[in-house]
Amino acid sequence: MAKIVGLLALFTAGLLLVGGMAASVGAADVTTTETLSATTTVEETTTAPATTVVTTEEQTTTVVPTSPTTTSTASSSSSTPTWVWIVLGILAAGVIGLLVALFTGRGGISAEERQRRLDAAVASWTTQGWALESQTPGSTILRRGPELMVVSIDDHGQITTRPLANS
Repeated sequence: MAKIVGLLALFTAGLLLVGGMAASVGAADVTTTETLSATTTVEETTTAPATTVVTTEEQTTTVVPTSPTTTSTASSSSSTPTWVWIVLGILAAGVIGLLVALFTGRGGISAEERQRRLDAAVASWTTQGWALESQTPGSTILRRGPELMVVSIDDHGQITTRPLANS
């Protein structure tokens, strides 16, 4: 049960992490300044005794908007930051580790621990009126009147009981 709760907690944390990441949208302020330059050359030729007058007039106009112009641009970037890949890798390794731990059995318990658990189970049955008929390292036969029952334990410590046919 604890493994399932751990798996669900890890899965929920991964969903919250992925759900919390949002695409960043930036806004850029753009101020446009236009400079218009115009050069006007006006030539005046006057017929006077041996004199020519050339006049050049230059005018520069600069247009600056009175309020700044703001342009918002939304961009979607296809490159994912490195830290996101690292977090996703750690989450994936955690999920794989939990799945392996959940679906693979451990090597079992020691023979001493198996016998201790079997003795505890037999003791609970004897308090209910059952008597010890015979015992082997992995099982015990109990009797209550004409009824017989086998109490056994497997390599993982699981206790099982089943009735025996009367002989």
